[in-house]
Amino acid sequence: MQVQLQKGGFILPEKLGDDWSNAGHKRVLLKASNDINTLETHIAIRKLKGVYWVLFGKQHHKALKIEPLDIFSIQLIEDTTKYGVVTPEAFDAVYDSDPDGAAIFESLTDGKKRGLIYQVKRYKNEQTQVDKMLILFENLKRGIRDPRELFKTR
Repeated sequence: MQVQLQKGGFILPEKLGDDWSNAGHKRVLLKASNDINTLETHIAIRKLKGVYWVLFGKQHHKALKIEPLDIFSIQLIEDTTKYGVVTPEAFDAVYDSDPDGAAIFESLTDGKKRGLIYQVKRYKNEQTQVDKMLILFENLKRGIRDPRELFKTR
């Protein structure tokens, strides 16, 4: 299916949005492509003012090399990940080794969990990811919940 890029995302046809929404899917895996590039990412489908809207940030525009009003192809696939994002191996290793930290992590909202996973994924070095996860879990166990403070050492 083809869609047109707006300033901050694109609109899904109502039938497609209804189908995914009625099936209980708020987040999906998106495969987007044009003649040159392909991108695979997890996205949220939101209904705003009666229209199904998909936020599609500038990093995605750059990856596909597209500009507002460009038309590109999309395919929506059921998201089978636990958090609506693929977790790095470092996350899984620390999560499995620290049941107390994992339990507190699980008590957070889905959006906050996803945001923290994205913060860990920003680091390309796996050891840095492990270090950040250890700091995160220690701070969660200390009762810190402010996202700006969760990755700071004490």
